[in-house]
Amino acid sequence: MKRCFIDTNLFVRYLTADDPAKADRVDALLNKAASGTVKLVTADLVLTELIWVLESAYDLKAKDIAPMIRSILATPGLEVINGSIVARALDHYEEKNIDFIDGYIVALMEKLNINDIYSFDRKHLARISGLKRIEP
Repeated sequence: MKRCFIDTNLFVRYLTADDPAKADRVDALLNKAASGTVKLVTADLVLTELIWVLESAYDLKAKDIAPMIRSILATPGLEVINGSIVARALDHYEEKNIDFIDGYIVALMEKLNINDIYSFDRKHLARISGLKRIEP
């Protein structure tokens, strides 16, 4: 089966339907993936960019964005590189009201069993219990 990478702009069109014709084309592609005609692959970085676009260009908030990203993670026929880290990062992003990138860092630290972080970020990292922030 052919594997193809899927870029951020397809997800933007699909989720916002700001260009209905393109949104329909992406929907058809996702249906092909679900039926096994094509295997789609994307990366955590693509979803990070997607979150940034949805926040900055569409003024959406974490409570709106997190379910969208979770639906992408659950899409049949779509592999998300580091998807489990993205899923955990979404929990922090939504529940702790922190930036997605900070949530991703915390999720990665959890996966690697790291509790200490060197950072000057007091605001967001202080919301994560069990994390020790250290300033150099």
